[in-house]
Amino acid sequence: MNMTNEILPFLIPLAVVQIALLVYTLYHIMTHKNYKHGNRGIWLAVAIIGMEFVGPIIYFLFGREED
Repeated sequence: MNMTNEILPFLIPLAVVQIALLVYTLYHIMTHKNYKHGNRGIWLAVAIIGMEFVGPIIYFLFGREED
């Protein structure tokens, strides 16, 4: 239990950043119509299934069309 109390101050900000990145990614996917590769359904699946940092980062690197 003592180790949990030591790690918790580092995990809470990490979780907040992860959730914020996922929410922004989902917002971006839903508000844009054009993607470099794939379509909206594929990128929603990638973002949700890989909802840790990996899914949103993959979307912004490979799926996001430059405005």
